[in-house]
Amino acid sequence: MTEYAAPLNDMAFVLAHVVDYPEVASLESFSHADLDTVVGVLDECGRFMREVVAPLNRIGDTEGSRRNPDGTVTTPAGFRQAYQRYVDAGWPAVPFPAEFGGGGFPWVVGIAIQEMLTSASMGFSLCPLLTQGAIDALLHHGNEEQQEFYLRHMVSGEWTGTMNLTEPQAGSDVGALTTRAIPQADGTYRVTGQKIFITYGAHDLTENIVHLVLARTPGAPPGTRGISCFIVPQRLLDDDGRPSAPNDVICVSIEHKLGIHASPTCVLAFGDKGEGAVGYMIGEENTGMRTMFTMMNNARLSVGLEGLAIGERAYQQALEYAQERRQGRAVGAPAGESSPIIEHPDVRRMLMTMKAYIEGLRCLMYTNGAAIDRAKHHSDPAVRQRNDETVGLLTPVCKAFGTDLGVELASLNIQVHGGMGFIEETGAAQHLRDSRIAPIYEGTNGIQAADLVSRKLPVRGGQSVLDWLADIRAEANAPTGHADVSVIRRNLATQLDHLEVATRWLLANGTSDPNEALAASSPYLRVFGLVTCGYLLSRSAAEAARLLADGTTNEFQPEFLRAKITTARFYATQLLPQAGGLVGAVTAGSADLYAIEPKYLAG
Repeated sequence: MTEYAAPLNDMAFVLAHVVDYPEVASLESFSHADLDTVVGVLDECGRFMREVVAPLNRIGDTEGSRRNPDGTVTTPAGFRQAYQRYVDAGWPAVPFPAEFGGGGFPWVVGIAIQEMLTSASMGFSLCPLLTQGAIDALLHHGNEEQQEFYLRHMVSGEWTGTMNLTEPQAGSDVGALTTRAIPQADGTYRVTGQKIFITYGAHDLTENIVHLVLARTPGAPPGTRGISCFIVPQRLLDDDGRPSAPNDVICVSIEHKLGIHASPTCVLAFGDKGEGAVGYMIGEENTGMRTMFTMMNNARLSVGLEGLAIGERAYQQALEYAQERRQGRAVGAPAGESSPIIEHPDVRRMLMTMKAYIEGLRCLMYTNGAAIDRAKHHSDPAVRQRNDETVGLLTPVCKAFGTDLGVELASLNIQVHGGMGFIEETGAAQHLRDSRIAPIYEGTNGIQAADLVSRKLPVRGGQSVLDWLADIRAEANAPTGHADVSVIRRNLATQLDHLEVATRWLLANGTSDPNEALAASSPYLRVFGLVTCGYLLSRSAAEAARLLADGTTNEFQPEFLRAKITTARFYATQLLPQAGGLVGAVTAGSADLYAIEPKYLAG
């Protein structure tokens, strides 16, 4: 399997010239995190991920995690040691507040670190990902005592966190959960019930796991209005805040999955041994969904990032294989000689498709991360509000468009390999198997699309999304003396016209008949993602052209900058035009979806 090398040049370029990281670093909270410092941090992180985490990817897939007879779980060989080194190096703490032992860096820097971690080993990365979301939930909703007892240990990575929503009968319908939480005289609760699909719900990496659990209290209203959220630690804390006696939480089984074998996906039973597991309510009664949505929104960007990260790892493998594998004779090659397959046009097309989507997704994910930083830390309330709306628009697109593309890119890697890609020993198949869960995680991609059209488009009567489209229009109409940038912007303008038609159709029809909006939601999200990435790649190309024209290429080699322009042109001319072809699906309405009775769908 190809070794992983962090794409540090592209990461630095996107930070410096697409998301305007220097402006983020100028915010009062981040005065210690200037661009040069961040580039140095990412360089060291890339080395760590390449040397320590990436070699575990194949081991994790072939060994997997296993449940022991006593309900404990053992992770694959090398995982415990690598996780301890990850904690000792301080990587989990980088984007969290200094008051809890964090590095106080911007969230977008944490996103860049998370990209490298996930590319190195998605199965390994899922434990920190869930912990990160649990930390965010406690930062926003935990009381002072809960933050004091739990956050410092979680920020450091010394303890990990989980999200416990799903139950066998509920699935994505969280309101149907039946787990109970009975109040006790001492202010605690006794939690009983079963949760499924709990990522790293049990493992041997840390001495404690902080489970965040949704449950109902007696007399709670039905549906999501009656859900509360509880901290249920794997081990109870003593008076000094150290893990002591085991809580009544047991791993009943771990799932046998298509991919991410290293990650133990657990069925957890709460309270099977007696009165129930001890839990501590977060916030007020019946406000659990607010707490959990904080965690889920954090995780949705992180899951979208998995599409980028797996795509990057798959692309590196495809590129290396295409340069080594000889087959057939390319046009113009000497007779009697076989050519590296990278010389064949269709292989070049696949590699350029992978490269262009990856660069577009990196711009998209980092733009969202930087918007989170501005929404939380900018001094101007109007800027904070605008960026908060941007985060609302982009998060479902990052999650759904990013993970859909992750699967497509992993599949293209197999296609570049040909028959060898279908053989497990090459490792290409692992990327496809691992990536396939991401469109399902944290609300399926259909749920993300529904969120986009039902909740995010109507913000400010639709003006929020129209403001975003106006930003894209300004880029498309910006003058340039560079021929390639002109081609890119001209194509962007054409496809933006299609996105505007689709958006205005949804704003006009979606509120009167929700089924019209929901039927259009998935193709609309795809159009939105295609055009938004085209917009960001246009900015990327324009910046690369400016640096070349100014002769300021000390930071980036001219060949790198010229490749940025070519990649953006390829995207604009060969991938972006898909957007226009999907507008008919957006505006077709829902009638055909319901015209055939279910019993006749089989033919």
